[in-house]
Amino acid sequence: MADNTIRLQKYLSECGVASRRKAEEMIAAGKVKVNGRPATIGDKINPKQDTIVVAGKKIKKTSKKNTYIMLHKPRGFITTLSDEMGRKCVAQLIEDVGTRVYPVGRLDRDSEGLLLLTDDGEFANAMTHPTKHVPKTYRVTIRPSITEEQITALTTGIEIDGRMTMPSEVRVIEKKEGRVVLEIIIYEGRNRQIRKMCDALGLEVARLKRTQIGSVKLGMLKQGDWRNLTDEEVHKLTVAASTKERI
Repeated sequence: MADNTIRLQKYLSECGVASRRKAEEMIAAGKVKVNGRPATIGDKINPKQDTIVVAGKKIKKTSKKNTYIMLHKPRGFITTLSDEMGRKCVAQLIEDVGTRVYPVGRLDRDSEGLLLLTDDGEFANAMTHPTKHVPKTYRVTIRPSITEEQITALTTGIEIDGRMTMPSEVRVIEKKEGRVVLEIIIYEGRNRQIRKMCDALGLEVARLKRTQIGSVKLGMLKQGDWRNLTDEEVHKLTVAASTKERI
């Protein structure tokens, strides 16, 4: 007899409610009910038989086409859809998307550049899972300068939060009195990783901008604007996450 059950957090991500990780947080916070009872992490459900409610709203998977967009996030905006402290959120910049999408990964408040958003939970999970190593490219302005030894350290790996970072790629783009502009490519997405790497070496980050994820580039998209990803871009990102290859 076929097993028609699925893990609750996977089902919620497939329905576009949130990524698997965020769905687990919602379950742990008591915001999810199955057949009228509070859900627990690890629960399995049968979508055809069970009733799933999130924050009072019944959830049902539809066959609609998923949405994938890129946003040029400006500095000063936090990567969340709402904020109890009243800070500016990226949700304010995507109100005209026409459907509910959520961020794939994060850019901290003081950083800017390419941010992906989607309602495809499986895609979001693939892009952010720590084993996937999808490359992310940043333009980083350092003050006042940087030594060859510091560049080597950034390239080979630095211990932050108790463990070493993966090797990265570092290239000097511009060097002027009092500042250096670097291109840094990392293959993991740890919290504030580049800032922490630079801080560990005594380097001041004056500006940090993400310009590329995998082979998808920010290009000439203006700050605060968004656009839909092409089918080819979505495919390339999916392949990058599934093969673990550096593209």
